[in-house]
Amino acid sequence: MKFATKAVHIGQEPDPSTGAIVPPIYMTTIYAQEDIGKNKGYEYSRLENPTRTALEKTLAELEGGKHALAFSSGMAAISAVSSVLKPGDHLVVSEDVYGGTYNFFQNIISNYGVEVSFVNTSNLEDIGLVSKANTKMIWLETPSNPMLKLTDVKAAAAFAKAKGITLVVDNTFMTPYFQNPLMLDADVVVHSMSKFLGGHSDVIGGAVITSNTELHEKFRFAQRSVGAVPSPFDCWLVSRGIKTLPLRMEKHAENAQRVAEYLASHQNVTKVIYPGIKEHPQHELAKNQMSGFGGIVTFEMKGGQEAARKILKGTRIFIFGESLGGVESLVTHPASTSHAAVPEKTRAKLGITDALLRLSVGIEDGDDLISDLKDAMSQ
Repeated sequence: MKFATKAVHIGQEPDPSTGAIVPPIYMTTIYAQEDIGKNKGYEYSRLENPTRTALEKTLAELEGGKHALAFSSGMAAISAVSSVLKPGDHLVVSEDVYGGTYNFFQNIISNYGVEVSFVNTSNLEDIGLVSKANTKMIWLETPSNPMLKLTDVKAAAAFAKAKGITLVVDNTFMTPYFQNPLMLDADVVVHSMSKFLGGHSDVIGGAVITSNTELHEKFRFAQRSVGAVPSPFDCWLVSRGIKTLPLRMEKHAENAQRVAEYLASHQNVTKVIYPGIKEHPQHELAKNQMSGFGGIVTFEMKGGQEAARKILKGTRIFIFGESLGGVESLVTHPASTSHAAVPEKTRAKLGITDALLRLSVGIEDGDDLISDLKDAMSQ
């Protein structure tokens, strides 16, 4: 099966007892046990649930991994992966990750004796410079949020494997439709399922996929022990969303390309960041590493925060909202929303200025999106 067929059918086989094309939602917490130590594979829904099992099967297949685990949020997934680190271990992280990820690594996991270094992972030499004998994990976001920097996953994986380091890639922005980090030799893939995988801005969830059975068992232990699991209904919503993932991602990318090209030509825009335009410094890497350029466009306005505010208040189709990846188009101000927890000096170093805006380009008509931006720009 090719990707689009897998997205519709894997984990979504007709119900064997009734023939229902859409598998039922198992809204149960308890399962009848046949005998001591004998059951039908399920004991208690914090541990496992058939609806969650179906979603995890789909996720593993689409990412090309052997194992997948679903979590109650992207941050819960990040926490589970980080649970394998011990006091005295060293973690290397892309410097311009999502603000929630930055906050977790900087202010929570560091309290447990894990040393954290934030570096520009786009430059592999920087990874080498900060890596130590106790470096146990490298954490990449590629493209990063919101600056859309890319890291060469295959090159980073070669470095990590030579040093015995686990390489983790947050693949939220690209989804397995446009990028497969496990196929590029990464060890672990993480997703916020709240974004493109769910795709309809109506569910919170996270996922971890790997082909390393030893790591999977550790993540599974964390999932079961902490209990940060999605509800059966949340799992069903993500499974339903994934069925249209190929169609949606193609439209996201088509519209984002048009929007990026329009913004790049506008006199009031000082910078446009999108992997699909030639001006992106890693455009060639994007073409080699990904099969599409995604639906996120970042740009900076002339006139600072006041100009950015006029765009936020001036659009009618682009909704001012903090998240991304839904069918509807969103515009957000990273400095005051997703990256507000990042210190101002750090934001300035990364280029996350008060004039910077991030678009999650939806699947609406492209002409309408351009017209909406033109109207806002005229203000």
